[in-house]
Amino acid sequence: MTLEDPAGAFCPHGKFEIAGAATGPLAGLRVAVKDLIDIAGHVTGAGNPRWLATHPPASRTAPCVSALLAAGATVVGKTITDELAYSLNGDNIHYGTPRNTAAPGHVPGGSSSGSAAAVAAGSCDTALGTDSGGSVRIPASYCGLYGIRTSHGAISLDGIVPLQPSFDVVGWFARTADLFEQVGRVLLPESPRPVLRRLLIARDAASVVDPGVAEALAQAIAAAQRLFGTAQAIDVAPGGDLEPWRQIARCVSAAEAWAIHGAWIESAAPDFAPPIAERFAWAKTVSAADHAQAEAQRRAIRTRVQDRLADDGVLCLPTAPGPAPRLDATGDAVEAFRQRAQRLTCIAGLTGLPQITIPAAWLNGLPVGLSLIGPTGSDAQLLAVARQLEHPA
Repeated sequence: MTLEDPAGAFCPHGKFEIAGAATGPLAGLRVAVKDLIDIAGHVTGAGNPRWLATHPPASRTAPCVSALLAAGATVVGKTITDELAYSLNGDNIHYGTPRNTAAPGHVPGGSSSGSAAAVAAGSCDTALGTDSGGSVRIPASYCGLYGIRTSHGAISLDGIVPLQPSFDVVGWFARTADLFEQVGRVLLPESPRPVLRRLLIARDAASVVDPGVAEALAQAIAAAQRLFGTAQAIDVAPGGDLEPWRQIARCVSAAEAWAIHGAWIESAAPDFAPPIAERFAWAKTVSAADHAQAEAQRRAIRTRVQDRLADDGVLCLPTAPGPAPRLDATGDAVEAFRQRAQRLTCIAGLTGLPQITIPAAWLNGLPVGLSLIGPTGSDAQLLAVARQLEHPA
């Protein structure tokens, strides 16, 4: 099988093939793997050459990859990630920015940028990513794909370079809802399946998104309302202001990121892109007291959201503030868009809840995604909703 990489999505050190089982539900399908996930015999590069040089080849393959291989999928290589997964833009100064074939001239989104770009370009059928602060959801939206942030703890993180352990989850991409669900049948654990009955529309999102996004998504929201039979508009955060929640997520996630990587950064002195270096520099300054206060606030947020969803509610909101930013966007414009995106992505991150994004609409010729957040453990049900929306009765 010859790897075709029109999007430049694969790492220089990640171009190899591992055949899966001869039979199985994913037999004949190609899967790419984010270069944050271990494959035995290969060094996991985590988006940074210094990391690549200071770590040995993996001794075993991550369980999520092994499950796909056992189901018949063939691994076609490792894909580019933002450095140590600490970004949402999808650019990498060392290995290049994967091309977003769904939105030429625009970023693919990160940190699972290569995985999303590879699926969008047709280099593979599905691809594994990880999501801490939006790293599957955002690139899925930008590249016009289905993507999932799974329930925290639902899929083993063994063999995956951590970033923010209480946020980190495995996710994947697909071009069709049928394959999206099929991969879930392989990766997700068997569990009781709550019946999702109520659709809740997040009013908070109105102040976050670009002009035209709400109108672009209206048809998809109406389809979801028809599926559930009714919908209720709510403010997710008190007063409809998600910015304090973003700040809480920023504090907790930064403290965790420095606890995980601080010692290596100070000893290995890696060459980071300026935005990544700035994030780690700030993470180092988060005090134990600030972290503890943010954790207490997080517990209150988790209770609030879980009370609203109970075991049968689904929260509907735009995945991102708008279509993918342009490749030539710089500085304050990139950071402002990133912060607006985090106001949307922090909801599931702070609560550990599953979230899917579906390729719902186009705005000015660029894809935009619509997200659904469900109760803990409702991952399979959300995948089924995606399929029902793609194939309405």
